[in-house]
This record gives sequence, C-alpha cells and structure tokens, in this order.
Amino acid sequence: MKQFICSFLLCTIMNFCCSQSQSDMNLKASNNFQKADAELNTVYKKILKEYKTDTAFIINLKKAQQIWIQFRNAEMNAKFPNKEPGYYGSVLPLCWNSYKQELTEERIKKLKIWLTGIEEGDTCSGSIKTKN
Repeated sequence: MKQFICSFLLCTIMNFCCSQSQSDMNLKASNNFQKADAELNTVYKKILKEYKTDTAFIINLKKAQQIWIQFRNAEMNAKFPNKEPGYYGSVLPLCWNSYKQELTEERIKKLKIWLTGIEEGDTCSGSIKTKN
C-alpha cells in the first residue's frame, strides 16, 4: 500500500511539474521561431559582410532572400489556409510557429554553406568560397 501511495504521489507531482498549458506551448513555439529567425538574420548579415566585394553575388543573394521570404509566407498559407475562426483550434499558434521555425532552420542550413565553404576541387561551388 505504501508503494502505491508513493507511486501515486510521485506521478501526481510529476504531472504538475511537467504539464504545460496550450498557451505555454504556443509561447514556447513562438520563442523558438524568434530564435531561429534571429539566427537567420545573423547568418545573412555575416554572408553580406564576408562577400561584400562580390557585388553580383550580393545583389542576387538579396533577391533570393526576398523571394525566399515570399515562398515561406506562401508555404505557411498553403499549409494553414484561412478558414473560419476556430477551424484549427487553439493549437494553431504552436503549429504555425513550429512549421515556420522548420522552414527557417532549413534556410539557415542552406545559407551557412557560404560561411563554411566547400572543399577545394568542387567544380560546382559557384560563388561559395573554398574551405581553408
């Protein structure tokens, strides 16, 4: 009996310690997206600084980034098109921000190659620098 009571109390305490409201989860997802977005901006600015002498690349990178933002927004609206209020429920902010974070992290990965570089001998490296 003591073992049962201890187990019950432990489970109850764990439930209160670890439970989150939908609002808490939505806020966490929003914060996670904001962190990813800040990292994206940092990586983008580092590329602009590192490649500042390659004006043709910079012009095209800026165009590509503007188009990527348009793509990201269109992708978000395709996944969660406007429906009647409440259609997606209270989980929408969590889902919205989680997917937006995923898309942003994919873009960060793509952009970081301009900072890390490519192995010497890659004939398709284009404007990407060679690793030191």
